[in-house]
Amino acid sequence: MELGLQGKVAVVTGATAGIGYATARKFVEEGARVAICARTAESVERTVKQLRDLGGDVFGMAADISQPASIDAFFAAVDKTFGRIDILVNNAGTSKRGPFLQMTDEDWAGDMELKVYGAIRCSRVAIPHMKKQGGGRIINLSTIGGKQPAATSMPTSVSRAAGLALTKALSKELAGDNILVNAVCIGKIKAGQHEKNAAAKGVAIDDFYTDFAKDIPLKRVGEAEEAANVIVFLASSAASYVTGSSINLDGGASGVL
Repeated sequence: MELGLQGKVAVVTGATAGIGYATARKFVEEGARVAICARTAESVERTVKQLRDLGGDVFGMAADISQPASIDAFFAAVDKTFGRIDILVNNAGTSKRGPFLQMTDEDWAGDMELKVYGAIRCSRVAIPHMKKQGGGRIINLSTIGGKQPAATSMPTSVSRAAGLALTKALSKELAGDNILVNAVCIGKIKAGQHEKNAAAKGVAIDDFYTDFAKDIPLKRVGEAEEAANVIVFLASSAASYVTGSSINLDGGASGVL
């Protein structure tokens, strides 16, 4: 399938590991030019080299998506480097969660700054570029908890629900500008944090993932590349009539559509 991404400029936040890295790599494989950021310069430099070794036209910069000045500096550098933005993947985020009464104002504020205001600010900067070019794509990363929150899932389930509302509202507001806005709701995906948890418990990673997948109908944990495939599809010309949608990427685990 021709995805029509050759020469497009894709911005991926939080792109040095996991789903962010897999997505940036998939864009490179499809011929897009890619701009990435993450909090640490060392991880950005390493990832830029990896992607360039694959033949990618890649720009990277350390940026903290919870900080407005850092966002502005990153996008100014992207504009200087590529002169346009076609695709924005709001991927940067963590999974802060715990018992409600143990979560402080600082916990709530930090989560909202990174995942809600971060996506808002990145979109605010990217949208004028897309309007000028006659269209674009915004893909917001969420979790199934944003639709189906569990006990002790706050603040992340609340911030993810806000991200889904942002997705739907923006999709309606920007449709006339041919800017399509969608979300991908992530379930259990293999990641470095799970490997660390397994090692801390003294459990073999394969055994850890087997137990982790016991409530998933497909009976396995997803791969970061599987998430990247969906994200890149939504960014492509093949998804030209998809906007305001959220796709569950959870192996069937969620009880909601």
